[in-house]
Amino acid sequence: MPIFRLSEKNSFPPPYFAEPEGLLAVGGDLSKKRILLAYQMGIFPWFTEDEPILWWSPDPRLLLYPSDIYVSKRLKRIIRQGKFKITCDTAFDRVISTCASVRVKNFQETWIGDAMIEAYCRLFESGYAHSVEVWHRGELAGGLYGLSLGGSFFGESMFSLVSNTSKIALVALCRFLNALSFDLIDCQVTTAHLKRMGAVEVSRSRYLKQLQQSVARHTLKGNWKIAFQEFQDRCT
Repeated sequence: MPIFRLSEKNSFPPPYFAEPEGLLAVGGDLSKKRILLAYQMGIFPWFTEDEPILWWSPDPRLLLYPSDIYVSKRLKRIIRQGKFKITCDTAFDRVISTCASVRVKNFQETWIGDAMIEAYCRLFESGYAHSVEVWHRGELAGGLYGLSLGGSFFGESMFSLVSNTSKIALVALCRFLNALSFDLIDCQVTTAHLKRMGAVEVSRSRYLKQLQQSVARHTLKGNWKIAFQEFQDRCT
């Protein structure tokens, strides 16, 4: 399959033209309109700072349906202990920056460079991107961030500075999204960690059919801080 070079026009080739590992196109920009269009089509940007912008649509796709989140007995016990405070959309910039710095500290390549951080912070300010934060003794201990369109949440990255805090963030997100009748969380790329928590691989064709219906739903734009806190209060 060819790898498409994007022009200034805000458009993408169909995802089924992607190469076997998922690479579809190169170039373009990280404008809000282009990123939102990409996610609506089942495409996402993923590249390191020494590469051009690369756009991907892997097959299979890893999805986590919010009602299917698996919470082990041990993790349930940790959550019930109440040692951690969980918030939403209170420290987006810190969450995305920490996701990047933790990977660098662990000598891992990261796609969360300055351009990506700037782009997703703009999406947060526009009400499309969201973060879940886990606090321990007043300090940020873990979290995750992603993008919301229609009934879909597109998970981008997560981190833990204290054991289990990324898991706690994911459980809290799933419970919140399930209460809002979200359809799915797009985990994008398969990891054993997410599969253990209930994520499943589906074919790209199946994913795109589900996505088309899901993103046609109303998008809950804006800051989720208050709605999330009210939900947390009802659950305690």
